[in-house]
Amino acid sequence: MAKSNSNLCAVVLSISILIVAVSAGSFYDDMDITFGGERAKILNGGQDLSLSLDQYSGSGFQSKHEYLFGRFDMQLKLVPGNSAGTVTTFYLSSQGAGHDEIDFEFLGNSTGNPYTIHTNVYSQGKGNKEQQFHLWFDPTAAFHTYTIVWNSLRIIFLIDNIPVRVFNNNDAAGVPFPKSQPMRVYASLWNADDWATQGGRVKTDWTNAPFTALYRKFNANAKKVGPNSVSTSSINDNQSWSTQGLDAAGRNRIRWVQTKHMIYNYCNDRKRFPNGISAECKTSRFL
Repeated sequence: MAKSNSNLCAVVLSISILIVAVSAGSFYDDMDITFGGERAKILNGGQDLSLSLDQYSGSGFQSKHEYLFGRFDMQLKLVPGNSAGTVTTFYLSSQGAGHDEIDFEFLGNSTGNPYTIHTNVYSQGKGNKEQQFHLWFDPTAAFHTYTIVWNSLRIIFLIDNIPVRVFNNNDAAGVPFPKSQPMRVYASLWNADDWATQGGRVKTDWTNAPFTALYRKFNANAKKVGPNSVSTSSINDNQSWSTQGLDAAGRNRIRWVQTKHMIYNYCNDRKRFPNGISAECKTSRFL
């Protein structure tokens, strides 16, 4: 009996270790390197991933699976020092001319000046939904969590679980919304000094290359689609993301972010859109 109990304990321990390993995720299991060769490196047994950029190439990766709705979390530590001209990304996208896309882009700057957090939503190949922010912390000093919640009702962008933007489904008002095309997760580090920093006025200083950004703790509580697809939600997850909105505290936080830290909102750009702002700009944003 003692031997049986011992064997049972060993099995339970093995199962527990397996569950922890699965729930922790691994870049080896979840991602494929898409370009950049050795500039993209999976480290620490699959727990971390670094992307580098030099004067010859950037680098990037994509998820092995496609998803239709979910919550996607990634921790990033951005390029330190003089990052002018560089763009680091974490986003969702489908493929094809009429693609859907949900973007976090991090636009580098010269030393001492803040990163610009650029967000955008594309549906059926059309974007022009940009909002930009400066952060309330140094994104190069430590890892921070960037989150995209995507459900049939809305898209929520969060930073360290603080909502910074909501894009509601206004399909009924004629505003296209990403709702039917499965998307993969993508990330990249590349040179965009023709536009990224102060409209392209500040160029990449290649004497600082290679530029490196770090990724870790990717998690997708999401509906995986494709052959043999099953939800990737963790065992204890109740898929609250499927109806997630903002409570009173969330509404207060997003108002603070957008009042204190937003630097561009397409809804206010009358010069760019002289024929009038889009319909979603006229509705309540923080339902």
